[in-house]
Formats: sequence, C-alpha cells, structure tokens
Amino acid sequence: MVTEARPLAEITTEALKVLYKEIGIVDAVRFVNQYTTGFGDYTQEREQRFEDMTLGNIVSEIRRNKRPGHPARKEGKPRKAGPEKPS
Repeated sequence: MVTEARPLAEITTEALKVLYKEIGIVDAVRFVNQYTTGFGDYTQEREQRFEDMTLGNIVSEIRRNKRPGHPARKEGKPRKAGPEKPS
C-alpha cells in the first residue's frame, strides 16, 4: 500500500485537535511544551547563579520561597506518588 505523505503542518494540526479533544487544552499545551526548544546555556547560567552558594543555602532558599500552605517536607521522608496537581 503506497500513500502520499501529508505535509507536517497538516499532521501537526490534526494531532493537536485530537489532543485538545482527548485531554483538554491545558494538558495538551503542557504536553507540547515538553518538546519545545529552550534558549541560552543553562549550564553556564546555573554555574553563575549558584557560584557562591552551598547546597544548604540552596535548600534554605527553596524552603523560604515555598508557597503558603505547602510546608517544606521533612528530610528523609519520601513523597508519595500521586496525580500531579495543576500549577
């Protein structure tokens, strides 16, 4: 069976329509965003950002910036796996 190849733009449009219908627009966009290309040099940026920080400093800053109502988890207690909450 020989079929003619369709343009990629057409396939993409059809695939997005299926995703929107099956999982909703928000989850479809979140899914597609996994595959978009970022920019910059993350390794260089990370080294510059955390250059003068220890791991303890980084952990403290994360805990300080946590959203209210979401207390920091205690060390050594693994988080139970469950459905991801929308962000």
